[in-house]
Formats: sequence, C-alpha cells, structure tokens
Amino acid sequence: MRVGLILSEALSGLRRNASMVISIVLVTFVSLTFVGAAILMQAQIGKMRDFWTDRAQVQVSMCVDGARQATCDGGAATDAQIQSVKDRLNGSALKPLIRNVRYETPEQAYKNALTLLGDDYKDILSPSQFGASFYINLVDPENSEVITEAFAGKKGIQGVQDQMQLLQPLFSALTVATYIAVGIAGLMLIAAVLLIATTIRLSAFARRRELGIMRLVGASNRFIQTPFILEGVFAALIGSVLAGVAVWAGVQFGVNGYLRSRIDFVATWVGMGDVAYVIPIVIVIGVALSAISAGFAIRRWLRA
Repeated sequence: MRVGLILSEALSGLRRNASMVISIVLVTFVSLTFVGAAILMQAQIGKMRDFWTDRAQVQVSMCVDGARQATCDGGAATDAQIQSVKDRLNGSALKPLIRNVRYETPEQAYKNALTLLGDDYKDILSPSQFGASFYINLVDPENSEVITEAFAGKKGIQGVQDQMQLLQPLFSALTVATYIAVGIAGLMLIAAVLLIATTIRLSAFARRRELGIMRLVGASNRFIQTPFILEGVFAALIGSVLAGVAVWAGVQFGVNGYLRSRIDFVATWVGMGDVAYVIPIVIVIGVALSAISAGFAIRRWLRA
C-alpha cells in the first residue's frame, strides 16, 4: 500500500471540504472539552471527599443552660454526664471504631469563638453560653451512624452532629454538575460523529468518478477507504488537541491561577498530574470515534 499516495488523497479531501472540516474540528473541540471537564470535576469531587472524609468529625455537644432540647431539661450537663460520655467512648464497643477524641471545655470553646469572631464579642459572649464538646475522628467515617445512635437522645447531650452531612449538599451539587457536563459532552459527541459521517459521504460523492476508476483498475477496498478514514481522523485529532489545550488552560489559569488562592476550604485541587492523565483520554476518544464513524460511513457509501 502506497502511504504517500494515501496521505496525499486524504489531504486533498481535507482541502476540498475545508468548511466541513472546520465544523468537525469545532464540534469535536467543544464536546471533548466537556468530556475533559467532566473527568476533572469527578476527580476534584474525589479529592475533596477523601480530604474531608479523613478530617470530618462527629461532634457530641453537651447541654448548656437554656437549651430547649428535651435531653437538656436539667440544665447544663453535669460532670457525671460528661464522664459517662468519656467512659462510653473508651468502652470496648466504641473504642475500636475511634481513631482519636478531642475534648473541648466550655472555656476552650469560648476562646475559640473569640479567635474566630474577634475581641469585639468579648463582652457579648461568655463561657457559660458554650457547652463542652467531644470531637471524634473515626477509623472508618462510614461508621458515624454508630456514634450518632450511641449518644443521640441521651440525658445531658444537646445533639450529635456528623460534619460530613454538612458537606454532602456540596458534593451532591458537584456531582449534578458533572452529570450535566457528561450529558452535554455526549450530545456533542453524537453531533460530531454524525458530522464526520456526513463529511465523509460528501467527500466520497465528490470523488465518485475517481473511486469508480480505482475500482476498475483493481484497487482494494482498504486502499479506497483509508484516505477517507484519515480525513475524519485528522480533523478530529485537531479538535482533540485543541480540547486538551483548553483543559490544560482551564486548570492552569482557572484553578491554579484563580480558585486556589480564593477558596480556602478546598485544600486539594486537581493539578497538572490530573491534566496529564485526562488529555490522552480526550485525544483517544476523539480519534477512536472519528475513525469508527468515518470507516462506517465510507463502507456504507461504497456498498450503496
């Protein structure tokens, strides 16, 4: 098979259908950019979940004076009730599930509040407004319900809060955004596949006389089909590379240059290592879809 002749035929087809090729490049670029963005978003969700899951705590808050919960009808938690929680955390049932426990006194909670709010609140707040709390890190955060069931509704305990539940709406919103990106990417990829197939058919129709002559002189189907497949692959490859550049630019300037310095609660962001993983996937998807759609289109046209 003459490689030079095949390549020249493919480049000739690209020149003849320049406008359609540009359309393929643009559609492929947009669709694969969404694919890359969806992969990176899912990676970001995974990084955030791993980071916060490792640090999220279950907070057992003891009662304070004036609390309205039924378990606090006796006023602030007594030393005996606080000691009871300590004993239960150190008991044989719960201790294997717990990595570490931090006990915070009302005075420490008061000082922490002033650190966050500033000394302007020094005359407004008082240690009596804060209750003692236990901050529990679990070996497996999935066992947080065990801690909740062990202490919820007990006398002297104002409430049990799983901090991961506070972050769950954020993870859910990011997951929905990922699904939206995947949906848009899927629609755009379908459009790209149809456009590539249409372009190949038009290119074959424009060269129908040449193809007829090639058949008469005994050219194989592979020799006839290869230039058309290469046309679709070349156009999709350009779009895929542009999509890879867009993904790189989005992480470099959007994440590293903007978000990383402005959003403090996200300690781990996707980086160039993730981009190096995503770009080959984007290019392979673009080239593979274009080759399959172009090959299918030219085979159907030749059989017609």
